[in-house]
Amino acid sequence: MLNHLTAALQLFPRRLLSSSSRTFTRACSLLRGRRMEPAVVRCLPGEPKLTICFCLDGSNKHMLRDQDEALGKVLSRISNSIAKGQGKAKKTKKKKGQQPCETPEPTVVKLYFEDGEVADTVLNSEAWQDGAVLQVGDVKYSVQRNAPTFTNAELPVSLLAGFPVCPNLELEFGNLQDCEFTWYKENTPNTSPEAAAGAPAEDGGWTEVGCGRVHVPSNQDIGFRLKLRCTPKDGERSGQVKELISVGAVEAGPGVCTFDNRHAYTIKEAEWPSVRVMSYNILADVYAQTELSKTVLYPYCAPYALQLDYRLNLIKKELAGYNADIICLQEVDKGVFSDSLSPTLDAFGLDGVFREKDKQHEGLATYYRRSKFKLLSRHDIMLSEALSCEAIHSELLERLSVNSALKEKTLQRSTTLQVSVLEDLHKERKVCVANTHLYFHPKGGNVRLVQMGVALKHLSHVIREVAPGAPLILCGDFNSIPNSGVFQLLSEAEVLQQHADWSSSGPEESCRMELLSDFPPLLSACGQPAYTNYVGGFHGCLDYIFIQPDSMQVEQVIPLPSHQEVTTYEALPSVAHPSDHIALICDLRWNP
Repeated sequence: MLNHLTAALQLFPRRLLSSSSRTFTRACSLLRGRRMEPAVVRCLPGEPKLTICFCLDGSNKHMLRDQDEALGKVLSRISNSIAKGQGKAKKTKKKKGQQPCETPEPTVVKLYFEDGEVADTVLNSEAWQDGAVLQVGDVKYSVQRNAPTFTNAELPVSLLAGFPVCPNLELEFGNLQDCEFTWYKENTPNTSPEAAAGAPAEDGGWTEVGCGRVHVPSNQDIGFRLKLRCTPKDGERSGQVKELISVGAVEAGPGVCTFDNRHAYTIKEAEWPSVRVMSYNILADVYAQTELSKTVLYPYCAPYALQLDYRLNLIKKELAGYNADIICLQEVDKGVFSDSLSPTLDAFGLDGVFREKDKQHEGLATYYRRSKFKLLSRHDIMLSEALSCEAIHSELLERLSVNSALKEKTLQRSTTLQVSVLEDLHKERKVCVANTHLYFHPKGGNVRLVQMGVALKHLSHVIREVAPGAPLILCGDFNSIPNSGVFQLLSEAEVLQQHADWSSSGPEESCRMELLSDFPPLLSACGQPAYTNYVGGFHGCLDYIFIQPDSMQVEQVIPLPSHQEVTTYEALPSVAHPSDHIALICDLRWNP
């Protein structure tokens, strides 16, 4: 019956459709069971323009119009655009010697909403309502105003069997948790030279292999590309489906990694009132790709294993497998945070914040499980800037000024401190999470002491002013071994002026002073491992998670990889480990 009705409607005179909205409404009512193509409209208050996108005769139309423009001008523009296309077709026929068709009547373009035609004088901002119907000749479109839309969607370049694949998605007017995802594997591998060069390959058909935002390819997928079908949603409301096809095929993974055995201890999330905390220097790409790194620092590492795409596969699998509630990362490239880690960790239930180093392309990232914590406030600082400008550090600055050379060196550093005050959602209490990466130089013990003095003073001030009584969790790569002044300042709450680190860079930069912590002695939650950094020319413990033992206690420390695992490929990084550092993970329990 619907087919007969459609045929009958096509015989209606065009002027009848143009003048009778009631006739059109009745027709739409009868045709309600038939699916209309979408006309997607983006219109936000405060923006001068709106966009209208739809597909006509196989061509995608994208219109950018003023919100305060009259609807009639847009409809006329659509009609004129169709007429121009028909005119070009007529000229082409004439050139070929064919008899051109008679000049067609102007295409009817109307907009209908609810029970009537929308007047041409109505402004665009009011005319294009969700659920309206756009009629272009005999074609009708369902208007979707501010529908859930992927503004960016892409798959990782490198895909490894056994390692999670997660798309980088940016969604407007929707909720990623509501979106639907279906994964496919191509039916036949493409081994053509074009495919090897990254050129699009022919579509040989696809088989569904999974659903959900994250997919882990199996060994059976090696040599095959993946396709992801994404449906943007906001509750029950859906937008246009997006399909992504991987650039390359799934490749074989490295086999056993240094973190695989560690994951056996973290299969499940920590149960409240326990919280799993992690600290990890993941080795920034801006440092891994230098000639110094390739030829001097890590000459033993296979070049492909230093490539960012390869290392990210390992990093994402390692982070996801620990099921941590709080993750503090150092040496995070800005693009890695936004385009890779955040999309992946978001899929695993974590939100994150980033603090870039001044004049650098890497920085600090702190992630927290959103089902357990809420971010209340941030109090990040650059340590040198705080030291020179903030009154609470004036005494330390005055004592440092005794040695102008050391003062200048300290103030030149771009070292940052990332401070996040979180609220425990299970019980309304706060925790202050700090993350830092201190000055790297082997002879920079005196600089690091000053930096940690500034950090502790700032943290004490933040807790006192913003979160009184909140416990401190201090994570990071401190570039300080256990007999250093920094470790003593944290674990004993003071460093005497006789400590060797005050003269670590020689007598010309010596500045001996007594330095007191603003906190009682803190506890290194993971103890003092033999090493957390293992490269060809050095190994030692540089990374820590410090806590206040009167507020939290250590419930479990995840064992570090065995020495055999670490040295299987001589040192770190390697094909089985993505960084020159080893992650620290522990389960902490709130004290009653």
